[in-house]
Amino acid sequence: MGLLSPVLADFRRAYPAIQLEVAVSNQLFNLSQRDADVAIRPSSSPPDHLVGRRLGVIAQAVYVHRDLAEPRPGAEVDWVGPDRHLGYAALEAWMATRCPAARYRVDTVLGMFAAARDGLGRAVLPCYLADAEPGLRRLGEPIPALATDLWQLTHPDLRRVARVRAFLAFVAEALGRGASGLSG
Repeated sequence: MGLLSPVLADFRRAYPAIQLEVAVSNQLFNLSQRDADVAIRPSSSPPDHLVGRRLGVIAQAVYVHRDLAEPRPGAEVDWVGPDRHLGYAALEAWMATRCPAARYRVDTVLGMFAAARDGLGRAVLPCYLADAEPGLRRLGEPIPALATDLWQLTHPDLRRVARVRAFLAFVAEALGRGASGLSG
């Protein structure tokens, strides 16, 4: 949502003969066992046995529903946070040292986005996603400690397959144009 959907739509128009099956999930697919041909994943250190390209950096910041951006004096705005199934240790650690316990936890970034958009509290969200939502307001600058590289990865045996090569090049070029909300 937000970042890849328009790129995938453009790819389908450019390459209508290539079938795309997209899994939007926190589940880690095993590219060595051919669970998927390509993975597009945030990672500070992608696995050495895969080949790929760093697409950019996902900046993150704190966001809140626009009506809660300036709470009444004495009013406290809750936090929305990741639950243990999201597997986002860096965010959990950041929140543990800077915010009270989140009273609403969810297992996907899109779930956190929806909760913040619907007024359930503040949440740390990717800037490419939340900046485009008119119902949200950013509270401060992106958080350097939570900036994450975005990688596209494939198994070395697949990098010369024409459909995989076409997809990798298309995505890298589309996200590299700077309109994606990723930083270089």
